[in-house]
Amino acid sequence: MYGPLALAVAVLGITTVAATRQPQAQHLDVLGYGLLVLAGLPLLARKRFPVSVFAVSIACTLAYYWSGYPGGPAILLPALALYTVALVRGPLVASLAGAVLAVAGYVLFVSAGLGWLPDVRAAGLVAGIAAVVGIGTAVRNRAAALAASRRQESEHRERLAEQERLRIAREVHDVVAHSLAMINVQAGVAAHVADRKPEQAKEALHNIKEASASALTDLRATLAVLRSGENRAPAPSLARLTELLDHARTAGLVVRLRGEAGELPAPVDAAAYRILQESITNVVRHAEQARLVEVRLERGNGSLRLAVRDDGTGAVAPKEGNGLRGMRERAEALGGTADAGPVEDGFEVRAEIPIEGTP
Repeated sequence: MYGPLALAVAVLGITTVAATRQPQAQHLDVLGYGLLVLAGLPLLARKRFPVSVFAVSIACTLAYYWSGYPGGPAILLPALALYTVALVRGPLVASLAGAVLAVAGYVLFVSAGLGWLPDVRAAGLVAGIAAVVGIGTAVRNRAAALAASRRQESEHRERLAEQERLRIAREVHDVVAHSLAMINVQAGVAAHVADRKPEQAKEALHNIKEASASALTDLRATLAVLRSGENRAPAPSLARLTELLDHARTAGLVVRLRGEAGELPAPVDAAAYRILQESITNVVRHAEQARLVEVRLERGNGSLRLAVRDDGTGAVAPKEGNGLRGMRERAEALGGTADAGPVEDGFEVRAEIPIEGTP
């Protein structure tokens, strides 16, 4: 707001001083000052009405020069308006406005009796118009590039935040779903044998206590991601596979483990553990009359292949929920695959995760 006012005041002041050194020029009277003020005052609204402001400013400025008033920097007023046209409306509209200014300047040149052939002043006017339009366009493009960069940065942050939310949601789901499934089974056992076999009921309650304690530890570790990171439990790892399989055995399943995973990169190790955990949880929760679970681990061709198969009856193609989706997302995040479906005499989850090239 203060920039146009400062420019207008500067033009008035410099023109007033210049008038004292141009005695041959028309006396700078109220009309001359009025034209200069009318050329500068609309600049206050130049960003809202750039083309209209330019038209008024250039008309008043040309009228000032055509009236024979003393020369001065009045041309700077429409130059600022033209710069704003390029900045707000773009180079095409600014170029058209500049062309109108060039033609009007030529008409003024001819009407002043200076001949038909443009001189160095006309060339300077054209060069000045081109420079103003070029500068306005460059500033406009720079502002657009910065705005695009800020949008991309904002979108990138949003994508990272969404990925982090999904990751935490998967972790919470895996921990809670697995532990609650085990607790539910053990609670059912305890309720069933409480009167007839108190020792077995006591063992089931002990298993519930251990499962709930493990769930709380893992849940605290997961939620610590949202806090300071303190009091973290060990990251998910196949080093805890025995504990995971023991949970399944306490739920009444016979578990067979075939093969070994060996040393794995941390991301592969964590993904494999969570896939196995979710697979066993699904057996406990959904497999009908399942008695046997077979877990196979195999390395080869730079990948870890794992499978979890149960002997439940009536297996059908599953509807994808959070668990199956989470397994697939974990594998795909590392360039692998995961799927699940019914097989002969049971249901099987299969996953393959690349090892080579994984940090």
